[in-house]
Amino acid sequence: MNSRIFRGIISLAIFLVPGAVSGFSGQAQSSQPAPARHGLPDALVARIPAAYRQEVRSLLAVTEGEQQYLATTSDEELTEWSVEGLAANPDGQNFLLVQLDREGSPELRSTIIRSMEQYWESHPKEQGILERYAASDPDVAVSLQALETLRSIRMSALDGILESRITAAKSARDADALKSFGSMEERWFSLKRGVMLPAFLRVPPPVFSVVPRDKPVRVVAFGDFGTGSEAQKQTAAAILKYSKDHPLDFGITLGDNFYPYGMTATSDPRWQTQWEQLYGPLGIKFYAVLGNHDWVGPDSPAAEILYSARSRDWKMPSPYYTYTAGPVQFFAFDTVEDSEAELEWLDSELSKSTARWKVVYGHYHIFSATRGDNNELIERLLPLLQKHHVDVYLNGHDHNLQELKPEGGVHFFVSGGGGATLYDLNPYDRSVYKKKVNGFTILDADRGHFKVSFIGTDGKEMYEKVLTKEP
Repeated sequence: MNSRIFRGIISLAIFLVPGAVSGFSGQAQSSQPAPARHGLPDALVARIPAAYRQEVRSLLAVTEGEQQYLATTSDEELTEWSVEGLAANPDGQNFLLVQLDREGSPELRSTIIRSMEQYWESHPKEQGILERYAASDPDVAVSLQALETLRSIRMSALDGILESRITAAKSARDADALKSFGSMEERWFSLKRGVMLPAFLRVPPPVFSVVPRDKPVRVVAFGDFGTGSEAQKQTAAAILKYSKDHPLDFGITLGDNFYPYGMTATSDPRWQTQWEQLYGPLGIKFYAVLGNHDWVGPDSPAAEILYSARSRDWKMPSPYYTYTAGPVQFFAFDTVEDSEAELEWLDSELSKSTARWKVVYGHYHIFSATRGDNNELIERLLPLLQKHHVDVYLNGHDHNLQELKPEGGVHFFVSGGGGATLYDLNPYDRSVYKKKVNGFTILDADRGHFKVSFIGTDGKEMYEKVLTKEP
């Protein structure tokens, strides 16, 4: 189970500010120089509760870009970010342990308990504090948060045993055992996080066809969009305008479809305001994948899968699946869960593919000028892409547009400019193109050519890369 990546899902420091304080769980940073960090300015510190100001001043630091973003957040979000940052610092942890018993706000007690999960996990003798809050805190929400944190920690311990059995089964080449343990790993992924996704919704359908094999295709792709922001609306309007002169066959989403905690149900009103009203006018189907925000709400993954039956334009038959479109076979991959069962499925489906072009898409990056190298996916996913001669890996997660240098014949593109707050770009030796801007990606493919184009909200092409193959 990809627990190192998943553990960071509910961290607001990760949600809101790339690289702030605690960095990115499970993702190694680039060796390039990091942006300069400075203490929080007084104007920001003054917006958090007085009891936390001294520690925030002395222990937390931000880049200029992070400072600009924090200035746009609510006081509640800024305070939560501050607590997350303190929880990642040993001195901050000591302060929070004392402050927890003094804190009169139930919301802040819950935030401290949640933010300190990694501390509780590495200090088992201190977990009695969690048990006390679970059993006796007068606020129901605080009690529930303590229970959830304890459940996550104790599932993690069992998770380690399961991971050791998976490793042993792989070493012994015991396919039957690996299949059984892999199925349990997917179920435990939900149990650990409290996400209600039954096993039958995880079963990918057989490969299906979207566009006849002898036809060229044009596809729009984007991720990190479901905020309801003006940037999302402008980007959606630009896609619609672009499609009038450049008809689209279908679209794909690259995760973080809905912020901040995914969807509550198939009847959630945001299906209308943040999806149907914006993208329905395109008159095409979208084949979606889940991002880390889509995995946070307990019912969100199931809601996004089941909504496929209620919509003409939203399609997500399972967290991972594959289909063909003209000369291309697309493989939708759930990078957040990234289970052994899913990797085995991808290996099998890629080996059977006879498509001219192979495209794997998911939410998390493999390479990026925002977060650097993702060692988890470099180790687990990249070898499969290279083994089966995948042409393109496309992802979101970083809120900008990028091309990275190819590796082993695989070309890498980031398209996370769909409408969420944009992320900074750092010096990075793998960068081919990078721009901090809202926009979308167009894929044009026939038998001999595969073109990737970045389009801005003004409808103009900013960059293109053309891959070719001999007839």
